[in-house]
Amino acid sequence: QVDVTAMARLFGYVDVTDSGFIVAVLTIAFNPLFWNVVARWEHKTRALSRVFGSPHAACYCLGVVILMLNCVRSHCFTEAMKSQPKLEGLDCHWAYYSGLAILAVGTLFVISSFLALGFIGTFLGDYFGILMKAKVTSFPFSVLDNPMYWGSTAIYLGWSLMHASPAGLLLTAVVAISYTIAVLYEGPFTEQIYRQKRKGVKSK
Repeated sequence: QVDVTAMARLFGYVDVTDSGFIVAVLTIAFNPLFWNVVARWEHKTRALSRVFGSPHAACYCLGVVILMLNCVRSHCFTEAMKSQPKLEGLDCHWAYYSGLAILAVGTLFVISSFLALGFIGTFLGDYFGILMKAKVTSFPFSVLDNPMYWGSTAIYLGWSLMHASPAGLLLTAVVAISYTIAVLYEGPFTEQIYRQKRKGVKSK
């Protein structure tokens, strides 16, 4: 039998009908949906590459848009936390510093992922036909798959603990679910792109 007392208590602190909370959920869900739809559309049509004159320019523009959307998401996330009550059990020094440590680890994974992939690699360059020569296996990819996504999730988790926010913890779960779904769609498609590249090389 599952003890749902802790979960029920957590939901007791969160007003899921609050407009700020709903907006935060929508921005969290929208971002990976947006970049996956746009990137696959570009891969199929090369429309953005034609509009911007080159795949590199198009990829940089999409990357800037994704960064802006992520800033909006983080703002909505923070505002949703501020508008809802704190959890007394988390409003203490140990929770704050634990959250800070988790946030620092998440930031390390995000920044090191960006440095390993570069701007083009980070922002779906392979969908624009800008393929990497080899799979990146250096840190943090040597530690876990999709470190950018899980690092970002860790940042939100740490931020939520630092604010002792049940709403933040629930929104972090939404972030994790959104990224899990994104990985399920992106992973096989990206592998297909590189399989097509290898077949093209062999046929020459």
